[in-house]
Amino acid sequence: MAATAQAGEARPAFPPPDVTARPIDRAAWIAAFREVRDETERRAAPLSPEDQQIQSMPDASPTKWHRAHTTWFFEQFLLRPHVPGYRIFDERFFYLFNSYYVAAGPRAPRISRGLVTRPTCAEVQAYRAHVDRAVVALLEDAPEPALAEVIGTVEIGLHHEQQHQELLLTDILHAFAQNPLAPAYDPAWHFPAPAPAKGALALDGGIAEIGHAGAGFSFDNESPRHAVLLRPVAVDRALVTNGEWLDFMQDGGYARPELWLSDGFVAAQSEGWEAPGYWRRTEEGVWSSMTLAGLRTVDPALPVTHVSYYEADAFARWAGRDLPTEAEWEIAAQSGLDGAYGHLWQWTRSAYSAYPGYRPVAGALGEYNGKFMVSQFVLRGASVATPRGHSRATYRNFFYPHQRWQFTGLRLSQGRA
Repeated sequence: MAATAQAGEARPAFPPPDVTARPIDRAAWIAAFREVRDETERRAAPLSPEDQQIQSMPDASPTKWHRAHTTWFFEQFLLRPHVPGYRIFDERFFYLFNSYYVAAGPRAPRISRGLVTRPTCAEVQAYRAHVDRAVVALLEDAPEPALAEVIGTVEIGLHHEQQHQELLLTDILHAFAQNPLAPAYDPAWHFPAPAPAKGALALDGGIAEIGHAGAGFSFDNESPRHAVLLRPVAVDRALVTNGEWLDFMQDGGYARPELWLSDGFVAAQSEGWEAPGYWRRTEEGVWSSMTLAGLRTVDPALPVTHVSYYEADAFARWAGRDLPTEAEWEIAAQSGLDGAYGHLWQWTRSAYSAYPGYRPVAGALGEYNGKFMVSQFVLRGASVATPRGHSRATYRNFFYPHQRWQFTGLRLSQGRA
């Protein structure tokens, strides 16, 4: 099996059982914990210690850091509060591998993560094994009165680690794209072809509800569930393809200021954008793209990826269409939208902000989502790099409008009478 989580591959699905279930199935949670922790190691396995050290830009992190940070999360938020006498693996790691949790203490600057050559990959592996043993022992032995709280923290820790599993792949892809040798992370990797899809999914206007409700895990930014007013809209069943994007490029799309938001046009001009991220043109004029399998010729039939919000917005304007709002996307996904998951995160035209009545959870974990609710846009769906089981219609991903190193693409919509 390829180390990446291809869409449609036959792997056990996560998440684990509902935290509210009674009695709590300790064995199932231990199995879920081991499955997620092992998946991180499977994704890191093709990489050398040198590969795992590199930080190719401030937005990315080294693979070694991802492996250590997700371990720090369990040690900081689970083991220290719940295991009396727990033996800290290394006190220095709390400074090195905290990310942005101010309430949890000081942290190394994000832009300097690639400079932390020590601890070594072998020491990080030992750190992970130490914490894994302690978490499994806690799940086996935690007293019943504390078990629900323990499981709740384990659950968010597993979903947090799954987010970093995706980042592990997108960050190493960015690093390899800077290498003149264009190395392959996995020569067998391929972007899955979407099922044929034509036309649009028509949604009636009126009052609808979005946001998480009912059983199952969700992040706090998916709640509370609330009413929204929808216009009558048709949401395309198909994602925008490379072939369609080539038409946009050939029509001068990157050089036409009337198509672009002002900040977007400045970004495109200053960064020299003339194509999606990782695209390169050969001397013969053929476009290729850096992928997890190395450099590959651009396939016009596949969905376009590694585009920013600015580019997606310009393309929609060029096409005389819209990007869907996140509410339109969510209702469409619940109505059977084709290709919603497993290919690309899809830009919406909704700014990332709090739902009405939102309050972050108490404590350091309240910093997980709430403090980022400004200056970013919402993406919906799940990508080819997203671990299986880590997707749902209410999931709100978010990035800044200039960023394009993730597997980000788009589908279009249009209001209807």
